[in-house]
Amino acid sequence: MNANELKDVYHAAPFQPFEIVLTNETKVPVHHPEFMAFSPDYRTVYVSKLEGGVQRIDVKMVIALDDSPNGSRPRKRKR
Repeated sequence: MNANELKDVYHAAPFQPFEIVLTNETKVPVHHPEFMAFSPDYRTVYVSKLEGGVQRIDVKMVIALDDSPNGSRPRKRKR
């Protein structure tokens, strides 16, 4: 995984929540684009947690990006 792939998902319009999967299988959810920031050199990502605090992630430790199941809502059927 490289920083460009992460930037593409981050800048997608409309934004879709996703999870960053790390080398130790930990998943870090990104619920909104304002909850994530890149360092100026794009080597580090900072993700704010809903319960407070910030997690610092080395981009080299990211192995995958998953669509967040919590971010998608089923559509209501029109009657």
